[in-house]
Amino acid sequence: MDNLQIATPEIFLLAATCAVLVVGLFTQAKSNTVYWLSQLSLLITLIMSLTQIGDAAITGLSGAYTLDALSASLKSWVLALAIGIFLYSRDYVGNRKIARSEYFVLGLFAVSGMMIMVSATHMLTVYLGLELLALSQYAMVALHRDNGRAAEAAMKYFVLGALASGMLLYGMSMVYGATGSLNLNIIADILAGNSDVLSAERTIGARFGLTFLIVGIAFKLGAVPFHMWVPDVYEGAPTSVTMFISTAPKIAAFAMLVRLLVEGLETLNADWQQMLAIMSALSMVVGNLIAIAQTNIKRMLAYSTISHVGFLLMGMVSATSAGYSASMFYAISYAFTTLAAFGVLLAVSREGFEVEELTDLAGLGKRNALLASVMLLAMFSLAGVPPAVGFYAKLTVLESAVSAGFTWLAILGVIMSVIGAFYYLRIIKIMFFDEPVDELQVSPAGDVTAGLAVNGLAVLVLGLAPGLIMSACITAFS
Repeated sequence: MDNLQIATPEIFLLAATCAVLVVGLFTQAKSNTVYWLSQLSLLITLIMSLTQIGDAAITGLSGAYTLDALSASLKSWVLALAIGIFLYSRDYVGNRKIARSEYFVLGLFAVSGMMIMVSATHMLTVYLGLELLALSQYAMVALHRDNGRAAEAAMKYFVLGALASGMLLYGMSMVYGATGSLNLNIIADILAGNSDVLSAERTIGARFGLTFLIVGIAFKLGAVPFHMWVPDVYEGAPTSVTMFISTAPKIAAFAMLVRLLVEGLETLNADWQQMLAIMSALSMVVGNLIAIAQTNIKRMLAYSTISHVGFLLMGMVSATSAGYSASMFYAISYAFTTLAAFGVLLAVSREGFEVEELTDLAGLGKRNALLASVMLLAMFSLAGVPPAVGFYAKLTVLESAVSAGFTWLAILGVIMSVIGAFYYLRIIKIMFFDEPVDELQVSPAGDVTAGLAVNGLAVLVLGLAPGLIMSACITAFS
């Protein structure tokens, strides 16, 4: 294998995951050994990924894998998010009938899949990473074995996910038939007209394949009209699994979008721009309008996710490096904000009590001011209220859409942001102005409290100084 060192973090994480799996067989169900080993594995992998930032772009494994500014940066963010997810999930999975060691092992395998997706420059490598992620998530949703809703959600997710994977594979086969290659760099070269392989008929075949690729990607992102799995899976899955699905995988899906459409099929951008613009508009409208009617907080956050996917796609619609950078910033800021929101839900939940309805957060400001403040910052950010990071994230994608001539889409985005602010601000009203239905004080573990405080502070600080992330996003596409 050539240039095997570019995949060193992934190789280490997969080896460490196998070791954690074996250790889990010999530890007691309530033991924290698997948790600490998982966190140590993620931390070492994160350090290895951070050392790769700034290295010159290099492609290895026969052109199937690449290390560049985009992959090094996104892998670091995915690993940082995974550390936070495991921290917030530890007590939740420990106090319920959820296979504790299996949760962390499946989480590690899913992170490995995300890292592969981020660096893949070959369609088969993209698919390999995607399936490693997807299969792990299907199992994680069903981990709460005594919960009928979790089993139902896992079955829906599996069936619809298999259908989307089939669409993606069919699209890849069509592109292969048109270009004779699965290597994204070679495909881009052929579609740019630098080869006599391409003919008018084959160009039509590539466009046909592009349609199926976008269907597969849209499903993984949860974009309308391929969003039908999102609310049911979010509601049915254990809250810790919902948090996992709604954060880091969105960054991996964004990376897959960039690798396939920008690096492989950018010549066809006139075709995929229109498709993404329609999905962006539909996602913002459907997500925000239906979220208003939700009383279940996980379903509300599910439709919120759908609306935010619409904003993420808005940046991609511009088909410019500035737009791609804006979308990358949006994906990262959204993931960290959602992590904080779900972290609070996990901290408020306890054995025998799940935060399911909006009213379950009533009076949280009196019961635990820190958790309520973190949730307030998260809701402000998701609503796009300054100075939280979500405001700058929305502003950059709106600017990119206007500069690319999609003014109508930007106007729709502004209108939907105003409408969406209602259901985010409603949660703040419930937390601070409604009387608590449960007088029991909320007191999560010290490290969880510290993690949530840092998470909430990051949402605020990155909104005041967005250049800390934006410069890396611009570098990734320069």
